[in-house]
Amino acid sequence: MSQWPTGESADQADPWRPLRALTPARIALGQAGTSLPTAAQLEFQFAHAQARDAVHLPLDPAPVEAMLAQAGHPALTLHSAATDRQTYLQRPDLGRRLDPSSCEALRAQAALSGGAPDLVIVIADGLSALAVHRHAPAMLERLLAHTRTQGWALAPVCVVVQGRVAIGDEIGELLGASLCLTLIGERPGLSSPDSLGAYLTWSPQVGLTDAARNCLSNIRQPGLDYETAMHKLAWLMEQARQRQLTGVQLKDEVRRELSADAPASPGNFLLPG
Repeated sequence: MSQWPTGESADQADPWRPLRALTPARIALGQAGTSLPTAAQLEFQFAHAQARDAVHLPLDPAPVEAMLAQAGHPALTLHSAATDRQTYLQRPDLGRRLDPSSCEALRAQAALSGGAPDLVIVIADGLSALAVHRHAPAMLERLLAHTRTQGWALAPVCVVVQGRVAIGDEIGELLGASLCLTLIGERPGLSSPDSLGAYLTWSPQVGLTDAARNCLSNIRQPGLDYETAMHKLAWLMEQARQRQLTGVQLKDEVRRELSADAPASPGNFLLPG
C-alpha cells in the first residue's frame, strides 16, 4: 500500500520536506497533541547528548603529535592553569593562562631557538576536543604546506590541554612570535558538536581583547570546508604580515579578490535574483 494518497507526492503531502533537506536546523518538526512528535524529541535529546559529550571529552594530543612528527615539525604539549575539566569550565580565566611548567618549557624553547619566529600555531581543546580530533590534523597539513611555500619561520606547534583562545597570547609573547594562530574547539551547537575555530592575533601579548583578533568559525566539512577555510586564513595571514595588524582593523576582503576567478555563486534561494 502506498505511503501517500493516490496522486499525491511526498513533497505535496509534506511541503516542508524540500526545505528540511537544505539545512540541519530544526524546522517544521510537527506536533503530537501539544508536544513534539516522538522522533523529533529523541533526535533533540541525542543532539543535546552529543554536545554535552563534546564539552567533556578529554583532548588526546597523540594524533596531532603523530601528524607533526611525520611532517618533521616539532611540537610542545602544554597545559593551562586549569587543573581539571571542572575547574576549566568554572574558571575561564585559568584557561587563558599557562601553568608554571608550561611557561618554563616555552622560555627554554625561546632560549634554544636563537630568534623570534614569524608564527606560532596553537591547538587547544576549548569547548570541543572532538572538533580538534576531527579537523585539526587536516587544517595543520594545509597550514604547514602554506607556510613552507611563503617562507614563514615557525615555532614548534603548541598543543594545549584545557586552553581557551587567549592562551595563545601568552604563548606568542613568551616565544616572541609576530603572529599567533590558534585552532580551538568551539562551543558545541545542537547540530554542530565538532566546529573548529581559527583565531589570528598579531603581536600576541597577555591582556589583549578579542578586538585584536580575526576569527574564522565553524570549520568542518558541512560548514566552512577545509579548502575555503585555508584560503581565507592564507589571505588573512599574508595581510597581517604585510600590514602588521589583525582584529577590527583587518577586514576579510578575500571574497572581493576571489570574485574575478571564482565561478558565479548560486545565491540565496530565498532572495530574488
